[in-house]
Amino acid sequence: MLQVARLAPRLLGESAELVREFLLRQFNDDGGCRDRDGNSDLYYTVFGCDGLLALQAELPVARLEHYLRAFGGGDGLDFVHLCCLARGWAALINAGSGVRATLDPLARAEILRRIEGFRSHDGGYHPGSGGATGTAYGGFLALGAYQDLQSPMPDPLRLAESVKALETPDGAWANDRIVKLGSTNATAAAIALSRALGRPVGSAAGDWLLARAHPEGGFRAAPQAPLPDLLSTATSLHALSGLQVSCAPVKESCLDFIDTLWTNEGGFHGHWSDDALDCEYTFYGLLALGHLSL
Repeated sequence: MLQVARLAPRLLGESAELVREFLLRQFNDDGGCRDRDGNSDLYYTVFGCDGLLALQAELPVARLEHYLRAFGGGDGLDFVHLCCLARGWAALINAGSGVRATLDPLARAEILRRIEGFRSHDGGYHPGSGGATGTAYGGFLALGAYQDLQSPMPDPLRLAESVKALETPDGAWANDRIVKLGSTNATAAAIALSRALGRPVGSAAGDWLLARAHPEGGFRAAPQAPLPDLLSTATSLHALSGLQVSCAPVKESCLDFIDTLWTNEGGFHGHWSDDALDCEYTFYGLLALGHLSL
């Protein structure tokens, strides 16, 4: 994702500097990025870091390192924030700022041990520990964390089988086995997981995602969703690119949609009814523009 997001300045032009300034403003004094209430949060920090890296801008490394070290091996963090801690360290270590940040090997091992505590009985990962079955989102985050910490995932075949079980009769994927209708972001996550795990993905998945395109631009989160959103748009474009499905039929309408979410403050809104700006949707704006620049 980050590699493609780096192409966004092709379309942003001089406005890329506004995005950089916006993202830098999201870092609090403690080194974390602010959530929608203004509080530092590991989740938003990941998107702030990746957004700056996509723009090839320097991170506030000293503050960020101080912030990440305070979490140690992730004691007390939930599954999502554990994975974000791993991603934060990967961003810091690979920032190319000349600062040699290192994650303590004991803390690294502890983060991975805690992530394994969320492994479900079917071999996937679930945000709630002790789950019977995994979710597409959980598997996507867990695999990303192992990649970020440069460690092989134990028994990846079982994760692949867990993801396979999330396929729905309509040619997509659901986030949970109890749901029998596909959703856009679960499908995009499952496609990314399947490709990373060497599993084939049928052409029906690409057709299903393209059918989620809204007539006025962007992609919807589910067949019944009335409006498009930036998250679903970015993940759909990313998944379709991975499947080598052309986005040409929706390119111009998607560009128009993204333009309606842009603000000269440097951030992107998440959808037409969203009044706030944050790091998360701003990164998804960069990811979507990166794909549309190709």
